[in-house]
Amino acid sequence: MQSQTSAIILAGGRGERLAGQDKATLVLDGETLLERVYRRVAALADEVVIVLRPDQELAPDLVAATQGAIVVRDLLGHAGVLAAMCAGLEAARHEWSLLVACDMPFIQPSLVRYMWSLREGWDVVVPRLEVGLEPLHAMYHRRCLSSIRDALAQGRRRVIGFYEPLRVRYVEEEEIGRHDPRRLSFFNINTPEDLVRARQLLDDDA
Repeated sequence: MQSQTSAIILAGGRGERLAGQDKATLVLDGETLLERVYRRVAALADEVVIVLRPDQELAPDLVAATQGAIVVRDLLGHAGVLAAMCAGLEAARHEWSLLVACDMPFIQPSLVRYMWSLREGWDVVVPRLEVGLEPLHAMYHRRCLSSIRDALAQGRRRVIGFYEPLRVRYVEEEEIGRHDPRRLSFFNINTPEDLVRARQLLDDDA
């Protein structure tokens, strides 16, 4: 899938329960979360777009580690994740983009490749777990942009609120289980306890 897709990393999140630290700079197994996610998605796409907050700057070592990525900023600033998604999709040069959050350190290539294989005839390919959808580990076609812009213009900020007019392929539990039995792809880090748990999961992800 490398020659036909972009990967978008949303890296502007602050960990409110992590003393307000930028999630991108949290360290796991000797590398920041942004470095780790960048390394994984760069192996799956031929272009990587990193979306930051308007006021966010990457440290020089992190810039070097993600060299080659396109860095853009969510110019709306306070409009939430949906605005960051919009900025990423606008910057991506391919029709299809894998969109992920930088606090999801265990992205599984097998699941991503399977999701890519499902894309024909759809606008969105998104995992659906018992607990709900995973819109920040999903694939989006450029056609989604008009619906996202409409939602933002109307003040709607719900991440999946723009799905309604689109053709959505839900990736169901049974399908996910064949490629990611432990659902590690969707583990994200919001608290110090999550970071401890992530360190414990490293062996499972080897």
